[in-house]
Amino acid sequence: MLLCGPSGSGKSLVAARSGLPVLRLDDFYKEGDDPTLPLMDGSSHTDWDHPLSWDADVAVEAIARLCATRSTPVPVYDIALSARTGEEALHIGDSSLFIAEGIFAAEIVERCRERGLLADALCLSRGPVTTFRRRFLRDLKEGRKSVPFLLRRGWRLMRAERAIVDRQVSLGAHPCGREEALSRLASAETWPGTRQQTAA
Repeated sequence: MLLCGPSGSGKSLVAARSGLPVLRLDDFYKEGDDPTLPLMDGSSHTDWDHPLSWDADVAVEAIARLCATRSTPVPVYDIALSARTGEEALHIGDSSLFIAEGIFAAEIVERCRERGLLADALCLSRGPVTTFRRRFLRDLKEGRKSVPFLLRRGWRLMRAERAIVDRQVSLGAHPCGREEALSRLASAETWPGTRQQTAA
């Protein structure tokens, strides 16, 4: 199950409430000194909300490995440092389904579908104002970046939220709220493909 949506839309909460194993796709961000990182228009600052700030290839391979072997190494990423600080193993036990959640999850919908790994793809949306508030309070609590950075980013993302959701839906994710997402996650456990293999 791929779970996407704007930053602050409640992906982690839905994933936790589902009771399913979770692969955090945000841990596949590139490191701050990576020369391929995209920049904001007219700025020397990294655009961490651009899909090219994220390593889609490594993320897809981790999903494929989980589906095939039920275990995969994943990076431990520190957002405040913009760096990977280690690696840990993720095991999903005998679960027939797991969630891969992150703001760029929609970018790999087609690749996962082509490889027979996809059970469903959902895009959470709770409205720009609600998302702004949740995102800011979360990032402030976790000390992800400076307050001025969080406010600038939050304002920019609030204005862009409709376009972000539209893009993720165009890439194959189904738009929904929290309760519908939980309902689809529950029903996906009976998806025919999960009887033969693990699926994201």
